Amino acid sequence: MVGTDGSESSYSAVEGAARLAAACGAELVIACAYMPMSGPELARAQDQLGAEAYQVVGSAPAEETLRTATERARAQGAATIRSTAVEDEPVPALVAVARECSADLVVVGNRGLRSLAGRILGSVPADIARRAGLDVLIVHTT
Repeated sequence: MVGTDGSESSYSAVEGAARLAAACGAELVIACAYMPMSGPELARAQDQLGAEAYQVVGSAPAEETLRTATERARAQGAATIRSTAVEDEPVPALVAVARECSADLVVVGNRGLRSLAGRILGSVPADIARRAGLDVLIVHTT
């Protein structure tokens, strides 16, 4: 299983997971977490997040992200792919999907592991590794 948020770093993780799934003849599950916003809250978030605002607008961006991720996974040789959009914060969503699909391995990118904010506030890769309860492969994506 691999998570994506539509960033190039996360797509690199998808491609790494897809190569591994292809080599092992395994099914690849691609998950995308999203948190919908609306009204003034959405407008403020878009102003503050700029290019990262795609993460806060309903499930449509998540579905588009999953389509792109699936295409990139197929290009890497993954044959059996399932995707799911989950309304939740990234870490709980990815942990839940991993459990629901009985994943053997969770693949995440390393974005956030080396930043000051990641060290102080935590990062998705580090939090997944602590909370998943199964093997986690952190691929170099930055």
